[in-house]
Amino acid sequence: MRVFTTGASGWIGTATTARLLAAGHQVTGLARSATSARTIEALGAEVVRGDMSEHDLIVEQAQRADAVVHLAFTLDFTRFEQTVENEVTLIAKVGSALHGSGKAFVAASGTPILPARLATEDDVLDPAGPAGARARTAEAVLALSQRGIRSALVRMPRSVHGAGDRNGLIATLVDLDRRLGTAAYVGDGHHRWPAVHLDDAAHLLVLALERAPAASVLHAVGEQGVPMREVAEVIAEKTGLAPAAVDPEQLGVFGALLGTDQPASSALTRRLTGWQPTGPSLLEDLAAGYYTD
Repeated sequence: MRVFTTGASGWIGTATTARLLAAGHQVTGLARSATSARTIEALGAEVVRGDMSEHDLIVEQAQRADAVVHLAFTLDFTRFEQTVENEVTLIAKVGSALHGSGKAFVAASGTPILPARLATEDDVLDPAGPAGARARTAEAVLALSQRGIRSALVRMPRSVHGAGDRNGLIATLVDLDRRLGTAAYVGDGHHRWPAVHLDDAAHLLVLALERAPAASVLHAVGEQGVPMREVAEVIAEKTGLAPAAVDPEQLGVFGALLGTDQPASSALTRRLTGWQPTGPSLLEDLAAGYYTD
């Protein structure tokens, strides 16, 4: 297939582009900078220069392709609502252009946060919840299936980990721990985060593109829940910091994230697609020093 990918030079995007190319697909990646363009070209994909504000360009590329993988999102909290509005508007335009085509459109989202309950693929994102800020985007993607487009949503856990991760939540947590002088957790540290290795997440995105039925909701969850006390203990071993419970107020937005039990399942995804994650665990990647060396 000819695949057009937004976010092709990002953390998940580079791994997905490599997987697509290895599977024999032709990939064109959207690049908003010369640096991003070089990253995409180095993978062996074609490049089109532009950004998410250039709707006509993106619609044109979607029409030329057999399938679209949408991974780009600018996390700017000062313009968050405007960014979401732009994304929803763009998806609607792509839907109009691809109406009745049967083409695949796969987008990334986040697993629901349902405190102390295992989130499944059947659960809907709460727009008011901490993982639901992009619920409108998720709804827009799934609505494409009503327009003759094979759309699918691949929901990512809190940690998509691996060597080279410098901007994910675990990397941010380690930086925060160093500033605080302690390997932090909240309460007794029993709160769990779901996790997946980067290569496994990319594999599921490719499977979704190739075979997921229209309106599929998939979970890229390799581990249902990793206790944050265990994460803190491995960070402590690698950094020399002492693990300790801290006041959530000291952690800013991480206070709520670390203090909420939010496991997620991928059982339905595995049955539907045959996906079986094989990558290292989050604790293994932490122990390997990817986040602390």
